[in-house]
Amino acid sequence: MPRIVLPHGGYRNLLAFRKSEVVYQGTVVFCRRFLPAHRDRTVDQMVQAARSCKQNIAEGSAASGTSKETELKLTNVARASLGELMEDYRDFLVREGFPVWKPGDERLRAARDFAKNRNDWPEWTDIFETRPAETLANLMLVLGNQTSYLLGRMIARQEADFARLGGVRERMHAARAATRSAVVPAALRDYLSAAGSSSDLVRRAAVLHRETDRISRDLARQRGWPL
Repeated sequence: MPRIVLPHGGYRNLLAFRKSEVVYQGTVVFCRRFLPAHRDRTVDQMVQAARSCKQNIAEGSAASGTSKETELKLTNVARASLGELMEDYRDFLVREGFPVWKPGDERLRAARDFAKNRNDWPEWTDIFETRPAETLANLMLVLGNQTSYLLGRMIARQEADFARLGGVRERMHAARAATRSAVVPAALRDYLSAAGSSSDLVRRAAVLHRETDRISRDLARQRGWPL
């Protein structure tokens, strides 16, 4: 029997979600330390973009059981929100006169190595509470790029799943078809499958219809049921 509701959930085990949680929590601390809310509305935009990334991964995972299409759309929204947040960090660095670390910069290499295997917020708490703004903004760009890469891989896998499994309506149709097929005895299917032409198939179906009607009437008479 084809499954209608597919296995889903477990988003907290996804590496992309864990990274996105670091991005969100880190953004909250960064804004508190360097962008006082009373004078910079960028704070709300950055926090909301970071939250949108995290929440859309979670919502997409929850929706994947019934709609691979919805999962795919929400994962794309998560990646777009992350891209918006990364632009805010780049803007901050430029506005404050700090450098954006470029390939070949030893600080960028060290940041990538440091962030690669640190995927949970408790591993970052002290860093975001103590490091200067330039370091944290560049670190956030590193984390954002790593998370975006993971989301890209998720999107590719979800596209393949959608192409292979289809939508919930397609799976419901397949399940109904399988149920109907399961109640037809194999001998009857074999009898129809042996048809040599469309006219032969029609003839065989008619034979089965007459036999089914005759058997039904016989059973009704035996049991005293009205015809």
